[in-house]
Amino acid sequence: MGVPLQDLLKGKEVKPEELAGKVLAVDAFNTLYMFLTTIRGPDGSPLMDSQGRITSHLQGLFSRFTNLLEKGPKFVFVFDGEPPELKRKERERRKSLKLEAQKLYEEAKQKEDVENMKKYAARTTFLTDEMISEAKELLEAMGIPFVEAPSEGEAQAAHMVKKGDAYAAVSQDADSLLSGTPRLIRNLSITGRRKMPGSYGYKTINPEMISLKESLEELSLTQDQLITLAILVGTDYNYGGIKGIGPKKALKLIKKHEDDFDAVFEEAKWSEHYDFEWKKIFELIKNMPVTDEYKVSFGQIDEEKIKKLLVERHEFSEERVTNTLKKLEDAKKLQAQKGLNEFF
Repeated sequence: MGVPLQDLLKGKEVKPEELAGKVLAVDAFNTLYMFLTTIRGPDGSPLMDSQGRITSHLQGLFSRFTNLLEKGPKFVFVFDGEPPELKRKERERRKSLKLEAQKLYEEAKQKEDVENMKKYAARTTFLTDEMISEAKELLEAMGIPFVEAPSEGEAQAAHMVKKGDAYAAVSQDADSLLSGTPRLIRNLSITGRRKMPGSYGYKTINPEMISLKESLEELSLTQDQLITLAILVGTDYNYGGIKGIGPKKALKLIKKHEDDFDAVFEEAKWSEHYDFEWKKIFELIKNMPVTDEYKVSFGQIDEEKIKKLLVERHEFSEERVTNTLKKLEDAKKLQAQKGLNEFF
C-alpha cells in the first residue's frame, strides 16, 4: 500500500543508463504485485497458461528486468518475511476488498462489460506462495540474487543501502524512506506511456530518484518527524491515518509542535481514531527487524532451467524466451567487463 507522501517527496528524473554499474535493492513483493496488476489482457484478466495458472509476474521479471539489465544496473531482490502483528488488520482489509472486487469482476464478465472488467480485475490481485516460489526460481536461473527479510522487505532494502551493499532501494512505495534508505527509485520498471484513470489521455512515466537527505532538508524535517508525519497520514499499520489530515496539514502540525510528538497526536485527536498508542507504530518503524545474514552474489544464467520453467511448465513462446535469453546473456557479459570495482 505504502505511505501517501507523493505530494511532499519530489524526486529527480533518472535514466536506467545513469544507474549502470550500481546494485539496486528491489522490493520484491511490491514489484511482483505491480506486474500482476499491470501486465494483463485487453479485458483486464492476467496472463495465464492453458491450465489457468497466472504468469504475469514471470513475464515482468523475465522481460522487463532483462531490458533493464541491458542498460547497466544490477539487481538484488528483497522478499518480505513475517509481517508485523500491527499489519494484520490491514491485510484482512485488503483481502476483503479483493474478494469484493472479484465478485464485481465476475458480474461484469457475465454482462460482457469490458470496461468494468478492466476496472475490477486489477483489484483482485493475490500473490500466492506458488507465485513467490516461482519468482525466486526464475531469479536464481537468471543469476539475480535475492534476500529473505526477517519482516518487511522495504526495511531490509533500506538496511542494505545504508550498509553500502546496494546503491538505492527500488519500490513504488515510500516506506523504505521511513526506514532510512538514502535513495529510493520509483517507476523503474514501468516506464512509458500510461493511460490516466478516468480519461482518454495518457501520461509519460519516467523513473525518478528521491534523495532522503535532500527531501528532509527541503521539508525542514528530521527522520523522526518524517516518520511521525507518515503515521498521521496513514501507514500499513494504521490505514487512512487520521481523517481530515493529509500530508500538508500533517506537516503544519509538526512544524507547530516540532519534536513534541505527544502534542502533535493530541491535537490530531489520535485517541478518537485508534485504540492503541501511536508510539507502537513509531517504534515498529524505527526498530523493524533486519538481517546481515545475506550475500549479494551474482550467478550465471541457467538457460535450461529458465526454459523448463517458462516454456515447458508455463507455455511461453520458445522463440521469445530464446531471444530474451540472448539479450540477458549480452547484458551479463557487458556487466562482467566493467569489473566489480565500478559497482559502487
